[in-house]
Amino acid sequence: MSNSELTLRINKMTTIELLYQTLNERRRPEDIAEMVFELTKDSLTNNEKLLLEKASKGSLSKNIYGYTSMLQTFAEAKGATKQIEKALEIFQLNPNTKFDYNNQKDIEEFIALVSPIINKSIGKNDFKADRLNKSQRIENGIDLSKRNYNKKWRLLKRIENKLLKFITESKKVEFQKIAKHGLIHTLNFTNFSSDINTACFIAYYNARCNLRSVFTNESQIRSFDEISEMLLSKCNRKDTQLPNPTNWWAIAHIYTSQEVLSHLTDHQKGLLLGKWTTILQEIAAFLDQIWNQNDINRETMVVKRGNDSTTWNNTAGAWNKARDNWMNLIYSLGLDYILEEICFGKTLRLMAADVVAWHFSTNGKLDPNTEVWNKLPLPWEIFQNKVNCNKDLVIKYCEQAGLDPEKSGWIAPRTHGVAEFTPTPELVHGVAISNPFLATALKRHRFFSGKK
Repeated sequence: MSNSELTLRINKMTTIELLYQTLNERRRPEDIAEMVFELTKDSLTNNEKLLLEKASKGSLSKNIYGYTSMLQTFAEAKGATKQIEKALEIFQLNPNTKFDYNNQKDIEEFIALVSPIINKSIGKNDFKADRLNKSQRIENGIDLSKRNYNKKWRLLKRIENKLLKFITESKKVEFQKIAKHGLIHTLNFTNFSSDINTACFIAYYNARCNLRSVFTNESQIRSFDEISEMLLSKCNRKDTQLPNPTNWWAIAHIYTSQEVLSHLTDHQKGLLLGKWTTILQEIAAFLDQIWNQNDINRETMVVKRGNDSTTWNNTAGAWNKARDNWMNLIYSLGLDYILEEICFGKTLRLMAADVVAWHFSTNGKLDPNTEVWNKLPLPWEIFQNKVNCNKDLVIKYCEQAGLDPEKSGWIAPRTHGVAEFTPTPELVHGVAISNPFLATALKRHRFFSGKK
């Protein structure tokens, strides 16, 4: 192998590694298109080059502003590092570099390790009932003053509370990612990098999936655009000169069309079906929790003051994404007869009152899907075996609402067309702004946030 060939291979590997990092980020499709173009330009046809250049010319490196006002990462749950560092100081313990205090298991292990020092029972956090009095401390060999004991007891209580909050926040982040791009953030590098065409499609389509919603009274732009279609078609080529075949298993972590699933074995489909069923159950339990914490108007699904609409909408989006994947796999495996016994319904997002008013002002009306949502059992009720929901029931309510149960995606996999590529707008709470500097200023002053 010549030096130039070796350099080219190293550069390609570096680009693939960078593409892989973007699976957990919210990078603009234009920037991903630029990376894909550099990685594949030698194997592209003229039409394919034109398509990628159409997007890549809007990349930040080619933009006169050179930056975006929007975060290019997902939010992260904050662990108990601050509290545990304080505990290490107060309990006079040596830090363990193997522990990651942004990890649930490690926080739990720390609590289990330190709590016995003051004979604190994990989960017993009532300040009056669960502390040891003086005689109990002496009996347990705890030679601490009341003040010192209370200080350590309170700190362990705070760490336990922080753990519970961290678990909840981690669920929110995980479900937000699932709502956007399915399971692709869980894909390992080996599968991602096994084939260049596979990596390019996944990375670009992932960026499209992660786009933020725009404030509009019309439908959102579909993720699957003309560039996604072109990159997927390259995965379907039979005459490719590349040494490795398309990794359809990897692609199925983000895109489960019947075409993609047809390339998987029944065993692989079964693994994915099991994953998505478990995820549906976890999401349903979290939806139940949010529902009980908020006074949501189920009849209209218009957000009211005090509703945590962000958490509900992200989690509802995760439910619908998981349900779509579950439905696709059911049909691909020929198991759609299951729907005669159990057929999960969609979960509707909360709508802002001003969007609804805007919709009505343009002769729109309440989404007929809302009527179906109102009548069907709630997702968590099904998993709790409180009620049954089957295909016949869904069809009945869809027909009453004037919906085609198949085309609307209630009882069959949803189909989609191919959207035209459109540049990524700078958004301030969903409102498109032409200039990133202006967008940054508007964010700082809370424009369009609904807050004073």
